[in-house]
Amino acid sequence: MSLHVVVGAGPVGSATALLLAEQGHEVRLVTRSGSGPDHPAVTRTAADASSSADLAPLTRGAVALYNAANPAYHRWATDWPPIAAAVLDAAERSGAVLATVSNLYAYGPVDGPMTEDLPLLAAGTKGRVRAQMWRDALAAHEAGRVRVTEVRGSDYLCPGPGSQLGDRVMPRLLAGKRVQVLRSADTAHTWTSVGDVARLLVAAASDERAWGGAWHVPSNPPRTQREAVADLCRAAGVPEVGVGELPQALLAALRLVNPLMRELPEVAYQLERPFMLDSTAAQRTFGLAPTPWGEVLAAQVAAYRR
Repeated sequence: MSLHVVVGAGPVGSATALLLAEQGHEVRLVTRSGSGPDHPAVTRTAADASSSADLAPLTRGAVALYNAANPAYHRWATDWPPIAAAVLDAAERSGAVLATVSNLYAYGPVDGPMTEDLPLLAAGTKGRVRAQMWRDALAAHEAGRVRVTEVRGSDYLCPGPGSQLGDRVMPRLLAGKRVQVLRSADTAHTWTSVGDVARLLVAAASDERAWGGAWHVPSNPPRTQREAVADLCRAAGVPEVGVGELPQALLAALRLVNPLMRELPEVAYQLERPFMLDSTAAQRTFGLAPTPWGEVLAAQVAAYRR
């Protein structure tokens, strides 16, 4: 049994901790509050992930360190750099492989499916932050100081307020009421399963073929938001509901009072134009496949019915 350290107990961090525990590993789950899933093999530890002094001792003896932290969306520019630096330092001191959970922001707008060899050309703040995190980690890897890898997924189809098809959509859908989505309801979009993120993250951390590279999470073929809502209705066994787009005037008003909403214009292209992930490389290299779409839908429905 080996020690694995997971930073962050959000959907991916929790799924990763539980997956490792089920594989028989000792897991140390680090969050600011000491929260996380209850499992006998998971030790929940309260610590500041932006502090090398806090984090480094917790990773001593670990074979892998997983960065699944999730700072507040509107604070990425201030909160991510110190966390990324502390995590990288802890991996270097301990010798643990650093496996980071990321997304597709760093590419910026792209025409066609996104592959791992695309240049990191994001113009927005959040995309530049994610791109610099990877450049710093890769530079340390190439200098021989640490072994790193990164996994990148698209929008998660999971419970919670952060999912485009989560809290804003599911309760109304299950009640048979019309739902509203961020525009556009009719552009192709890749949806990623949290469980698939965890599986690739764990595989990449333990496979030297992954080190020094970024990998796209195995994901199902794109579905528009309108199609995904119809799929969810069928999975739930409810009549298909209407789908509208949130009025731009309402979004503008919300941006005046809600800091999270003020961040949306930077990434609006992700829903206004096709946003498609190509995960061929990870599927071929690690022998992974996305969770069947029907199972992803059923899990989402079951989570909200609970």
